[in-house]
Amino acid sequence: MTDLASLSSLDDPVRRRLYQVVCERAEPVGRDEAAAAAGVGRALAIYHLDKLVEAGLLTASYQRPPGRSGPGAGRPAKLYMRSDREFAVTVPPREYELAARLLVQAVEADPGGNSRTALFEAARRLGAELGGRFRPGHADRTGVPDRTEVADRTGVADRTGVPGRAEVAELDGVADLDEALAEHGYEPRRGEDGVTRLRNCPFHQLAEHHRDVVCGMNLGLIEGILAGLGAKGVRPVLDPQAGHCCVAIGATRG
Repeated sequence: MTDLASLSSLDDPVRRRLYQVVCERAEPVGRDEAAAAAGVGRALAIYHLDKLVEAGLLTASYQRPPGRSGPGAGRPAKLYMRSDREFAVTVPPREYELAARLLVQAVEADPGGNSRTALFEAARRLGAELGGRFRPGHADRTGVPDRTEVADRTGVADRTGVPGRAEVAELDGVADLDEALAEHGYEPRRGEDGVTRLRNCPFHQLAEHHRDVVCGMNLGLIEGILAGLGAKGVRPVLDPQAGHCCVAIGATRG
């Protein structure tokens, strides 16, 4: 099935709502839960959920309820999650991903590391511009570091240690952070520990094959968004976890 055919299946409003319900959940979603959240009957939900699986937009698995196993435990429940498959339609055909792969490979091939520093700096400057658009009054977008500060920030070892809930307080300038991140595909979710993790990486395919470069670029971009928003009391760090973007955002220490 072509990408266009798969995406066109979301034209149905019930199917689109069920897809959104599944995508909003961090864990697999059962049929009853999806039907209730979408406000439709179970039979109708099952029909559309399975059509979304056929289209490649969702994946299905089977799991017994917690604590139930062995004879008499009943049939495993069918659960749904968003597919990792990506869909893109351009008319006329374009190869933006190919261009991105070539550029990333060129950065990786630079033995001196100057290209990585320049990429981090460019990402942070663009992030500051993007974040500034969500700042009340479209205010100043200062706070972008100079080249020496950027070079000091690109190491993974120095960007770990995400703070926990006890350190999260009322933070200045972050009211629009989730909106700014969501606008660019990051799908932010704040956990009980107060740390915001990003359920989607907009550069997933590139990150799969060029993780160090792309994660450093992501870090610079999100640092820039925070600077553009004028956010205080929070900072992004590299904290890779399965199923999430490599960047997490928590409160600053001290």
